Amino acid sequence: MAPWSGITADEMRLLETTFWSAGGSRHAMAEQLGFSKSKANGLIAGLVDQGLLAEAGLQRSSGGRRAENLQLHSGLGVLVGVDIGATSLDVAVLRPDLSVLAQHDEPADVREGPAVVLARVRTLMRELLARCGHSAKDVLGIGIGVPGPVNFEIGQLVNPPLMPAWDSFSIRDYLREDYAAPVFVDNDVNLMALGELWRLKRSLTNFLVIKIGTGIGCGIVCHGEVYRGAAGSAGDVGHICVDQEGPRCHCGNLGCVEAMAAGPAITRMAVQAAEAGESAVLAECLRVHGRIDAIDVGQASRGGDTAANAIIQRAGSLIGQMLASVVNFFNPSHVFIGGGITRIGPLFLAAVRQSVYQRSLALSTRHLEIQYTPLGMQGGLVGAGVLAMQETLKARGVAP
Repeated sequence: MAPWSGITADEMRLLETTFWSAGGSRHAMAEQLGFSKSKANGLIAGLVDQGLLAEAGLQRSSGGRRAENLQLHSGLGVLVGVDIGATSLDVAVLRPDLSVLAQHDEPADVREGPAVVLARVRTLMRELLARCGHSAKDVLGIGIGVPGPVNFEIGQLVNPPLMPAWDSFSIRDYLREDYAAPVFVDNDVNLMALGELWRLKRSLTNFLVIKIGTGIGCGIVCHGEVYRGAAGSAGDVGHICVDQEGPRCHCGNLGCVEAMAAGPAITRMAVQAAEAGESAVLAECLRVHGRIDAIDVGQASRGGDTAANAIIQRAGSLIGQMLASVVNFFNPSHVFIGGGITRIGPLFLAAVRQSVYQRSLALSTRHLEIQYTPLGMQGGLVGAGVLAMQETLKARGVAP
């Protein structure tokens, strides 16, 4: 592991800027930080000598001499990213530049509780580290995303509706038995927002990331930072009411958008359509597989099934109804939609857009872009890596 002692504040700023720039030239680093060329070159030379920065090949030519790319040195160690979903588990070992060394995903059920799920996480972390020739002592930082509200300062879930057995459980303490590296825990959709912020190299400063899967959540980037709110529950939009006479949500209230338009709601509407004889395609799916999921509904829709189309449009319209209020309130430049729902196809996105543009104020939507997340299903893992690196740098006095 590279030494950190004796690093100056300017050197720390340079390391942080290099990370968020996903590499860059000496000239670009100097410009971003407001350093003179000679000062930047001196700092970079010192960090390269200490094994904290590395020169990683030449940039594409723009007509003159090609500049060297800078990146965080792989000798710093490795990061571990963990994305725990309501029904899935994804673990990866990453380099400091967030390139993936090893990765594994599998189905999981958070309702089994932290002891079962985290025991599996610990096993996968050990196996993946071994696969790429590393051990616990090489881990620089660990980032973990969970599907519930998190008190970020202490890294604990607080009354999570989807996973009540996890309330106040200390994930940090559990992993501290094996790892000396710092452990950072956040809501999974906040990590998706961090991932997009890193992908964009912080070029957008006010945007939303909506995750739609078993539940619905929103990551908020405000003035270039993830906004978590006073207690860590900012963005819990799944429990915004869209129908006061709607079904009861697992939170106890009626008509939450999560209860009416998330993955389980789409499945419920599809089963009802199949059993009512409204869709031969969905009925056959139910007969053969004994179940229907959102992906099946998407496939039926793309095949022209009328009932499947109506279900997707209904769910998209309700999501858009909720989102229109959020757009009016926050006025983002972009809304990125991610989670398992993205595999349902373009009709869902079209329904969301139509609902938002119809219901939001003209000024809020004049330049608004709504699209699926470019990082796709990797967004949570990338964000976990960003969290691990960013917060590790902060803990070492690097980042502001």
